[in-house]
Amino acid sequence: MKIVEGEARARIAIAGNPSDGYFGKTIACTISNFSAKVRVSESDSIELVMHPKFDPTRFESLDELEAIATRDGYYGGLRLLFAGCKRFNQYCREMGIALPKKGFKVEYDTTVPRQVGLGGSSAIVTALFRALMKFFGLTYEHIPKPILPNIILSVERDELEITAGLQDRVAQVYDGLVFMDFSRELMERYGHGHYENLDTSLLPPLFLAWVRVPSFSGRVHSNLRFRYEHGDKQVIDAIRQWIEIAEEAKEALIQRDYERLAKLMNRNFDIRRSVLGDEVLGSDNIRMIELGRELGAPTKFPGSGGSVIGIYWDEQHLKRLKSAYEEAGFLFEVVQPYEPCRELNTEK
Repeated sequence: MKIVEGEARARIAIAGNPSDGYFGKTIACTISNFSAKVRVSESDSIELVMHPKFDPTRFESLDELEAIATRDGYYGGLRLLFAGCKRFNQYCREMGIALPKKGFKVEYDTTVPRQVGLGGSSAIVTALFRALMKFFGLTYEHIPKPILPNIILSVERDELEITAGLQDRVAQVYDGLVFMDFSRELMERYGHGHYENLDTSLLPPLFLAWVRVPSFSGRVHSNLRFRYEHGDKQVIDAIRQWIEIAEEAKEALIQRDYERLAKLMNRNFDIRRSVLGDEVLGSDNIRMIELGRELGAPTKFPGSGGSVIGIYWDEQHLKRLKSAYEEAGFLFEVVQPYEPCRELNTEK
């Protein structure tokens, strides 16, 4: 019996707008701390298996139901698998890719913290596409690598009407540290941006902190998107500044100028704060930023809220940061950047 597995990792945005669906530029990195895995095995029919933890349908009490809904939201990964399989089949049909008529069972698991801006949903869909491509023997000759993030995005944006941008999917498809240019000229001419892998060893030592009880981050996306589409001058100017920050951050990384990178990371968040306001960002997010900065760590969002990343300068600095965040009730880990091996059988 044929069994294959696809995996995709959580991602953190280093510089630029953290979602970017605004013809901007950004730098992001996938990390080994958390990942989603999808297993596809031969079967007589097509079966999507509910996850016992993330797709619960039985509860001990209404209090437990409320607690789980508050912690994890109302939707698990099953709908992502359902929509992902549909879109995979649809794309293959549109491109004239003949898929063998065989059944399969799909199972998933994930360690990515929910709703804290680390690309958890897109990791599940990316892992699914990797598994399906392996299962059906497809390569990047069948689904071009620069196009794959677009298809993965369409699963959430078009099929499920989830507000999202390309950045998560590009980072997770390309893996490691990635510079992304979503300039309008490139997107309109080629249908995708310019994506460049950088050496992950260029990164400074980073930490990640996140909330224990997440809240839905889509409201941040929605507010920004609405204002952008209506020509809000403050938002347009912020996107221009984020583009400049991403370009400068790339230079700073290549030169290993971490003092310069630190200033850029702080500025990156400060612009976001001025555009969205503290009420939208939320008190927990603001507190996580302030905690890091009070201890001399440049700190910003790695996504749309619920977590922060920052630079630590030495082991003593790391210990102080860890203690402060945990005493404040937040979760804390050292970031482990993922170094892609480029050995997937879908790589061509």
